[in-house]
Amino acid sequence: MAESNFVDYVKIYCRSGKGGRGSMHLRHVKYNPNGGPDGGDGGKGGSIYLRGNHNYWTLLHLKYQRHVFAEHGGNGGRDKCHGTDGKDQYIDVPCGTVVYNAETGKYVCDVTYDGQTVLLLKGGRGGLGNFQFRTATNQAPRYAQPGEPMEEMTIILELKLLADVGLVGFPNAGKSTLLSSVSSARPKIANYPFTTLEPSLGIVSYHDKQSFVMADIPGIIEGASEGKGLGLRFLRHIERNSLLLFMVPGDTDDIKKEYEILLNELGNFNPEMLDKHRVLAVTKCDLLDEELISMLKETIPEDLPVVFISSVTGQGIEELKDVLWKELNSESNKLQEITSDDTLVHRDKDLSTLPSELQIEGEDDIEYIDEDEIEDIEDVEYFDVEEE
Repeated sequence: MAESNFVDYVKIYCRSGKGGRGSMHLRHVKYNPNGGPDGGDGGKGGSIYLRGNHNYWTLLHLKYQRHVFAEHGGNGGRDKCHGTDGKDQYIDVPCGTVVYNAETGKYVCDVTYDGQTVLLLKGGRGGLGNFQFRTATNQAPRYAQPGEPMEEMTIILELKLLADVGLVGFPNAGKSTLLSSVSSARPKIANYPFTTLEPSLGIVSYHDKQSFVMADIPGIIEGASEGKGLGLRFLRHIERNSLLLFMVPGDTDDIKKEYEILLNELGNFNPEMLDKHRVLAVTKCDLLDEELISMLKETIPEDLPVVFISSVTGQGIEELKDVLWKELNSESNKLQEITSDDTLVHRDKDLSTLPSELQIEGEDDIEYIDEDEIEDIEDVEYFDVEEE
């Protein structure tokens, strides 16, 4: 079986760089025997940043990158030479990535828009050389500072797709067929349950060169919020959609009941999802006559926008686009660009729900901080006199 190109979580061990050691050096040359202290400062350790990149839409490029290390700062030198600063490391992630501490499950940060840069681990400051400690009463200090230690963390990166419209429905409800008919996305389509095993994104063109993004989420089944089927793995992608398009086949025995089951699963997973705007599309209507469609309309909640469509014949597709665009641009749900000022609600990660490969486990080939390196930056180290 071919490996899926859609990866929505990875686990990475990250470590920033430690600061360089300050130099303890006394200048002593032929024509200046008492040149005094000239030890330079240590360089700053490299930091680790997360950066939003709209060129990525999955975490596939990070799947096999188990470790990310920033460079250590260089040690200070004689003649007041400053140590080199360690190179920072940037981890490019798709917009909509949430970061958790893999040991505690605590929420760390969120990357929501292209170009957003978030400091994950700060590099250690470089230690001061003995030149910085000279005073009127101590003109030849014989000590310098060590650099600050590095920071480390094992993180879980979890992707939640950012889309304007999310398709919600049971398997075989026609979600992939609709996406392929209104955009150039080509999800797998077949007449059996769970044909779609990974989310797909498509850009839907509208009038006057306008557009919106639609996401096809793998089918939900009753009990998905409790871990049945593929529910827990993909329900989180619906959290970031501005509008939810519920899809129920027209040949279903009870359209209202199926809609309520879907709504109940979303509410059990995250009650905040019930506050999103919703539209209902009754699919496969090319198999229904006008009289039956009229009867079905009477069974559907009155406060819910409903469109009867057929993705095969194109029936109702333009009307559906109009309804979706109207709902997206309503005052209470207006389309807007996500920025760093947006307030998003987050919950700490329940690590027991993660697949086995994300459970806490011992990392191999990891360099840990020695006890003698963990010293406060205000401390100093004493050296034997080094002269020139």
